Amino acid sequence: MYQRFDDTTSPEQGPPRLRALRQEMADKGFDGFLIPRADAHQGEYVAPADDRLAWLTGFTGSAGFCAALRDVAGVFIDGRYTVQVKAQVALDQFTPVPWPSNKPGPWLKEHLPPTHKMAYDPWLHTSAEVDAITQAGVTLVPSPNLVDRIWHDRPAPPMGKVIAHPLELSGEAHGAKRARLAAGLAEAGHSAAVLTLPDSIAWLLNIRGSDIARNPVPHCFAILHVDATVDLFIAAPKLSEIGDHLGADIRIHAPDTFLPALAALKGQVGVDTSSAPAIVSQTITAEVVAIDDPCVLPKACKNPVEIDGTRRAHLRDAQAMVKFLTWLDAQKPGLTEIEVVSALEGFRRDTNALRDISFETIAGAGPHGAIVHYRCTESTNRAVQDGELLLVDSGGQYVDGTTDITRTVVMGTPTREQCECYTLVLQGMIALAMARFPRGVAGRDLDALARAPLWRNGLDFDHGTGHGVGSYLCVHEGPARISRQSEVPLKPGMILSDEPGYYREGAFGIRIENLIVVQEAPPMGDNRDQLSFETLTFVPFDRRLIAVDMLSPLERRWIDAYHAEIAQKLDIQGPARDWLEAATKAL
Repeated sequence: MYQRFDDTTSPEQGPPRLRALRQEMADKGFDGFLIPRADAHQGEYVAPADDRLAWLTGFTGSAGFCAALRDVAGVFIDGRYTVQVKAQVALDQFTPVPWPSNKPGPWLKEHLPPTHKMAYDPWLHTSAEVDAITQAGVTLVPSPNLVDRIWHDRPAPPMGKVIAHPLELSGEAHGAKRARLAAGLAEAGHSAAVLTLPDSIAWLLNIRGSDIARNPVPHCFAILHVDATVDLFIAAPKLSEIGDHLGADIRIHAPDTFLPALAALKGQVGVDTSSAPAIVSQTITAEVVAIDDPCVLPKACKNPVEIDGTRRAHLRDAQAMVKFLTWLDAQKPGLTEIEVVSALEGFRRDTNALRDISFETIAGAGPHGAIVHYRCTESTNRAVQDGELLLVDSGGQYVDGTTDITRTVVMGTPTREQCECYTLVLQGMIALAMARFPRGVAGRDLDALARAPLWRNGLDFDHGTGHGVGSYLCVHEGPARISRQSEVPLKPGMILSDEPGYYREGAFGIRIENLIVVQEAPPMGDNRDQLSFETLTFVPFDRRLIAVDMLSPLERRWIDAYHAEIAQKLDIQGPARDWLEAATKAL
């Protein structure tokens, strides 16, 4: 599926749709309605049928929600989208609200009348979200989705085919995974666990789907029982190509039987209240026990087969990136963002191994680079001018691994200021890549390493330093990340991004991103039990932007060793080889 550049939303669409929603609210006696950027599976990316937030407001970011009240409509956005939201919504009707610094509960309490009814769709909010809002004194009322009642041309739900993910790529049969997790349920005294995250179910059953663009997952629900059997709730046509992969221990049911099956459960039922829709806990009549999704942590800790596959995928992807950068360096100022995105996707497809890109490619020229999750369209398409920075954040989905890489390059000759900012970001990326740390350390403990060079110069960036990455699964994967909010201890096999940045609104953006995998640290010193990172990404940095005089000797040695390893690892010939040899020369 090639990336499209049409404008899917506009600020003009919001006001009439908001008026229609408010009429629905009035007809039902509600004072407000919550519209999240979520589907029933709480995934980051949603199918067109579930993109209610974008349809109503025009805002297309991957996180956020709207609280539509009778006289105000707050659009809650985090630091990645403070610039984007102002361009996408009608600001005379929708009010951007910084989040999570502003919690929805207190905000609603302030803006609702003392006696009120705030409606929400229990399929689209977790129990944890509902509890946090009600604890602030807000009266929430479950309701059928009011947006769906006014969205008359809403697309049909996705019906993508499901395929088997073979043992030579998964590294563990789904029977062994089920037995391993079921043993954990038995030890905890649970009779079953409800699974609602598509990537969890895909990992557990060694299947992949195509219901969400860029993410190879199927829409489905599952119940894992203590005897290691699974009830899978999925539309039957999706399984027409799966053969006998699932086996007799996986019972197939229609999706509309999911709630009755929940109501029939006995014993202690585990539910991840931070990710399962609230209606799950509301429907279960047995004892509900709040647990972490049992698949999430095992899925994040890749086995040796998955890590080897990811290494292969990254080397294949690196060759495509080097050919792209070779092409890019031969272009003149005036090259457009759409031309950049299309060319890069073409080089990845030339590998004959690409299943899909792993997210919509970000190609931000000049001031567009300061929009953290910028997506170029026909109306925003901008040419890269001489002396401007171009930020390109992209990735590929291959059957053996998922890639995600960001490189910032200059078109022409950079200014000293651009080089200084770029080098500070690079120093932060290197500091995290070189880290050694005790077992038990979490992402929050390492986040400052990537920010310290920027902090010393009064600068910072308003997004996490790194996110988890799946194995031919979602490019954003929990539970671990490099962030001040992450308390999950890092474990061997976890694949994370290392992507500090710096953004100057209206001028430029810089981000440099490699993927890294947690490994046992090589013995040294007192041989303490420590972990470290192995770098998976092998693509040169733009040496024109490196202020060599700012680097420490250790940083210079790291860059030179990294570039030398790139030149050694990549089997690439022709003009791209010439470009690579020049790009990887010692500083």
